[in-house]
Amino acid sequence: MKVLHIITGLGVGGAEQQLRLLLGRLPVDCDVLTLTEPGPVAAALTADGVRVAHLGMTGNRDLTALPRLVREIRRGGYDLVHTHLYRACLYGRIAARIAGVRAVVATEHSLGDSRIEGRRLTTGVRALYLAGERLGRTTVAVSPTVARRLEHWGVPGPRIETVPNGIDAARFRFDPVRRLRTRAALGLPADAYVVGGVGRLTPGKRFDVLVRALALLPADCRLLLVGGGTQEGALRAAARTAGVAGRVLFTGERPCAPDGSPGPDLPSLTWAMDVLAAPSAEEAFGLAVVEALAAGLPVLYTSCPAIEDLPPTAAPHARRVPGDAAEYARAITGVRAAGPLPRTVPDAARHYDIARSAARLMEVYTAALAGRPTPGQVPSSRSPEEAGPP
Repeated sequence: MKVLHIITGLGVGGAEQQLRLLLGRLPVDCDVLTLTEPGPVAAALTADGVRVAHLGMTGNRDLTALPRLVREIRRGGYDLVHTHLYRACLYGRIAARIAGVRAVVATEHSLGDSRIEGRRLTTGVRALYLAGERLGRTTVAVSPTVARRLEHWGVPGPRIETVPNGIDAARFRFDPVRRLRTRAALGLPADAYVVGGVGRLTPGKRFDVLVRALALLPADCRLLLVGGGTQEGALRAAARTAGVAGRVLFTGERPCAPDGSPGPDLPSLTWAMDVLAAPSAEEAFGLAVVEALAAGLPVLYTSCPAIEDLPPTAAPHARRVPGDAAEYARAITGVRAAGPLPRTVPDAARHYDIARSAARLMEVYTAALAGRPTPGQVPSSRSPEEAGPP
């Protein structure tokens, strides 16, 4: 089986890094084509031995990209095309149909209740999405919550398959020696209590909530923000306004796997934390939360389908915080008062093993090529309890 993965860009993001993790475990010949922004994940994939091409698309309405994309697909002789992220799903499905590919699968990574990849879910966005969706054979949801959103949005239930995001839990297994080294490299005092936030610095992630919460916490608390994005300047300004600029550290984008970048990688930065806080009000999965659980951290979150789709016992040290800065400050204070955890790995982190996700995706590929439903798929309208244990 020969598969082409088409993705909008290959900067450091959840969907992009998830693709890299999967490709290392899929037992098929895979190439990757990025429409825009080759970015650091493209370099990492190339280092892994994956063939990566860049289409050079200049914008959402660069229609000249479509014939080039058709030519790339035909040249590769692919059995299946798998698209990722909104723009790549739209252009990739059209091009794959024109090129005569046998099966087209698309993964929906970022569908929230009111936004998709930062876009508001307007009538026009919905209509365009559904028109493109009909050109493929299968739409993959990264969580049962996203599967239910897709069905509610108008995607027929039989076309939806759930393949949860996965993590390499072994990479996040707690290392106390590297924790000390990373904290020292960051200039963090040995006795500092470190609140972590991981993700793109965009308004939807609501990291400003953590900046304001920090101002309500004792002076020995620090905020470690891991990620890059358009809101970094605004967050730095908010920290100055709140009087906590000297207590907020920005690391920039960090890979989840070695790629030769200078400075600590994502697991090392996670080990340097004492609690992870994820204040985003709308998520499709919550990858940073699961990675933090794999590192043995307590977690505070506002929205995390990865946790909410499992029984409460699967993540006993994860707590939902629905409010704003004051509630996060109180929740952080409570976690600190309870004392450090033994850094054991809960069932939720083990459930989302990347090898399990890859095996599930292979079932989807096989069924798509055969033109039949995937065996063992739980209908997206069923609740997690009806679906049985993880």
